[in-house]
Amino acid sequence: MTPPARTPRSPKVLLVCLAATALLTFLDLGSKQWALDTLSAESFVPAGPVCEADEDGYIRNQRRRRAPVVLVDGVLELSYAENCGAAFGFLRDVSWRRLIFFPAALFAVLLLPFMLARGQGGRLFVWSVPFVLAGALGNLHDRVMHGFVVDFIRFYFRDGFLFLQPGWEYPTFNVADIHITVGVVLILLDGVAEARREKERLAAESAAAAPPVEAASSANGDDEATEPS
Repeated sequence: MTPPARTPRSPKVLLVCLAATALLTFLDLGSKQWALDTLSAESFVPAGPVCEADEDGYIRNQRRRRAPVVLVDGVLELSYAENCGAAFGFLRDVSWRRLIFFPAALFAVLLLPFMLARGQGGRLFVWSVPFVLAGALGNLHDRVMHGFVVDFIRFYFRDGFLFLQPGWEYPTFNVADIHITVGVVLILLDGVAEARREKERLAAESAAAAPPVEAASSANGDDEATEPS
């Protein structure tokens, strides 16, 4: 049994995805520019090479951090940070991180539109593409323009919460990281839905190919009745 041929997606769907990608990218880059203007300022002293450790082994910020904007005291605030790693600070201290980030971002930017245009995935996959593309493009823009990614959403528990110790803190992130997370979740959910649809399709084809039970029983009865004694 061969799977049904995929139908390329219509220009209307592709245009909607393009517009959604542009809007989400604008939201990310606009929020980062706000963070640069409001939450940071020019450094008083030279910061050294971008995302390179100094003689003490520390990676210094290129810009000076201003006072944060507190949204929920002790839990959530907007605080400037420079991320030399991937989303949520992943691989921040790995020296060969650039060999991963740029190819990975370009791979996502090129592969996902190709899969979308070919008609792969379901409805959730269609909606995932703008989120992943916007997140990848937004962080790629920062790496090219600044050498680092601007993060500013800080989530922590100053006094602890449930099993979390006082002072627990989640890696500072940005809107692009939220976009990527939403997109990946949608892709995973679409994969589950696609597997279910494929299972139902195979079951329907198997049922259609099998002879009807009553017809098969009737045929067997006729054969027995005509057997010579």
